[in-house]
Amino acid sequence: MRFDVLVLGGGVVGTSLALDLALRGRSVGLIEKGAPGRETSFGNAGLIQREAVMPYPFPRDIRLLFQYALGRKPEANYHIADVLKVAPFLWRYFHASSKEGQLKTAQANLPLFAHCLTEHTRLATAAGVQDQLRPGGWLKVYRNEASLAAEIKRAEQELSRYGVSAEFHDRKGLQAKEPHLSDVVIGGIHWKDPFSLNDPEALTLGYARHFEALGGKILRGDAMSLEESRDGWSVLADGTRVSAPDCVVALGPWAPDLLRPMGYNVPMGVKRGYHVHMKPKGNAALGLPVLDADIGYLLAPMAKGIRMTSGAEFAARDSRATPLQLERVEPYAKALFPLEGRVEAMPWKGARPCMPDMLCVLGKAPRHKGLWLNFAHAHHGLTLAASCARLMGEMITGEAPFTDPKPYSLERFN
Repeated sequence: MRFDVLVLGGGVVGTSLALDLALRGRSVGLIEKGAPGRETSFGNAGLIQREAVMPYPFPRDIRLLFQYALGRKPEANYHIADVLKVAPFLWRYFHASSKEGQLKTAQANLPLFAHCLTEHTRLATAAGVQDQLRPGGWLKVYRNEASLAAEIKRAEQELSRYGVSAEFHDRKGLQAKEPHLSDVVIGGIHWKDPFSLNDPEALTLGYARHFEALGGKILRGDAMSLEESRDGWSVLADGTRVSAPDCVVALGPWAPDLLRPMGYNVPMGVKRGYHVHMKPKGNAALGLPVLDADIGYLLAPMAKGIRMTSGAEFAARDSRATPLQLERVEPYAKALFPLEGRVEAMPWKGARPCMPDMLCVLGKAPRHKGLWLNFAHAHHGLTLAASCARLMGEMITGEAPFTDPKPYSLERFN
């Protein structure tokens, strides 16, 4: 089979791009080892975060770092056996998390985040799944006066700088929005712009169905079989070799495995995360996702129950699962909202691919004609999938890109 474009990776990033290209009239082969949306895209808070322009920085508070090192803060965990493996990434992440570094990343992020809602709306409307995009935003709640005051000060600066909207609430105001929140919260912020999802996998599958309806092909294959030829690129899929003049690497945390043998330095790290679904007690209901910021977990209303997500775990991508953070935060979650118990026995585990500057990699591969890169969206693969699909679709088809793609080039690390 011969296509215009091969897209390697069927997460929400790759599937969104495949759909965008199909809407532009291109023939596309989407290569995935399993079903679309089952890996990193499957486990997330279900938020399309228009407000999240500022990156998540590496903490620089010495006391906080000691607490993380001693395992006293449930928002972060690490594998002692993997410390040497992850240390180079963490060192670069630390250096990139200066105030200047954060502002530089935020400035580059702004065009992508500014279009995240409209571009998902475009794709979802085309695919007939616009009802998956739930307006209303999300709540960031606090238990501590000092941390609440610091967050309000930070948020006030970002409201005008990045064009986002929010409301500040005391306990009574939060409970007016979410009556089943307990008195452990003292106040918080309602970020009003974002969408939330009832089922993140369903959105990806909706995009995939419409992609196929437009003539696109979803093929089971091994991205590591990629080969360059005189007329483009080919990969083994569905028992044959399929080819195209253009190929996009949208493999998330597996992108370095493919690119390293091709001579590319990809200084990626992963932040592993977990989720489990909880059953609410009695008639308790949650309307908006709620982040318990002082503890470090999020509760999100989903089709399978209340999804409880963990903070970040620093470990090698394929190390054994250690969902200790969920165990640590569960008592706090039950104190915040009436929860009965877990719906499933085994938590889900995934790996968020992150570059040290917490900025995605998007654009042409520097040394290979027809090879394109679209990965490492940090905590925001779902958020940025559609706006990055538009930008990459414009670049591949030769249209004028809506923003300068240079800040996202892999060459920034060389």
